Amino acid sequence: MALSFTLSRFVELLGGERHGDDVLITGVSALEKAAEGEIGFLANPRLRAQLQSSKAAAFIVRPAESASLDRPHIVTRDPQLYFAQVAQLLHPRPVARAGIHPRAVVDSLAFVAKSAQIGPGAVVEAGAQIGERTIVMANAYIGEQVEIGADCLIHPNTSVHRGAFIGDRVILHSNAVIAGDGFGNAWAVDHWEKIPQLGRVLIGHDVEIGSCTTVDRGALNDTIIGNGARIDNLIQVAHNVQIGEHTAMAACVGIAGSTKIGARCQIGGAVMISGHLEICDGVTVLGGTLVGKTIREAGVYSGSYPMQTHDDWRHNAAHLRHLDELAKRVKQLEKEILVLQYPVKKLEE
Repeated sequence: MALSFTLSRFVELLGGERHGDDVLITGVSALEKAAEGEIGFLANPRLRAQLQSSKAAAFIVRPAESASLDRPHIVTRDPQLYFAQVAQLLHPRPVARAGIHPRAVVDSLAFVAKSAQIGPGAVVEAGAQIGERTIVMANAYIGEQVEIGADCLIHPNTSVHRGAFIGDRVILHSNAVIAGDGFGNAWAVDHWEKIPQLGRVLIGHDVEIGSCTTVDRGALNDTIIGNGARIDNLIQVAHNVQIGEHTAMAACVGIAGSTKIGARCQIGGAVMISGHLEICDGVTVLGGTLVGKTIREAGVYSGSYPMQTHDDWRHNAAHLRHLDELAKRVKQLEKEILVLQYPVKKLEE
């Protein structure tokens, strides 16, 4: 349920400088859609004109925008971050309603903290542990020997399989699958033999994992996601992958097995990362890139081919098929030019 705060209360809690009337704020919104009682923010100076036309009750701006703004506002160095914190205050996470719903199925050998909430249709298997004030919503599945910390939010239809460990303040969105089997198979002449996946999934504190994302259990070692990581919807994290602290990934990323990704990385949407690679700390990979080799230096990387018409793509693809042959011809021509420019020395020399 949304709350309301005055600008002075925001400043008291979050810092910043208040200018103008101490108006009451009941919601957040984009500048162009804001209505009475709502607050917006300006992070991009190029959109400064929207401040004057916006119907917002107040704004969050940088010092550079404050001097010319005669409406209520808060000044801060990072308006987007401040806006996020304001939104959290106005729209806090659900508070656990302690107890186990009559239609939930909780094994007698499971431990559920008295302050936790288990919703209707949820299943908690033997040996599982649910921490203080954690909410397990309707139809979620918590497998054997799973450990879930305090203040977590497990959305409906999420599955957490045996032996997974989840830290405090973790959010798992609907239909995420944690610690399902990794893709391990051995070819046996005429058929595949399944390789049992014996590792676990270890998820640190303050992690958020999006809807329909899968985090596979390790084959032998563990799959590990560090503290503060942000993993969007529809992402595949294969067995034995390690993701460092505060790394963020946009939707549809695919990470093959045993790859290690460092801390504070940013991985754009639809990036494909091959297996058994290492990506160091502080790397940004732009959307649609194929990462086929280890990255040892922090920086921005991209490898997507620019979009073009289908006819242009077909013509260029035809040239690409002969690229190696063309490179050899160029080298041969370079040799011939060198011979013409620098003739062979006379024998007497």
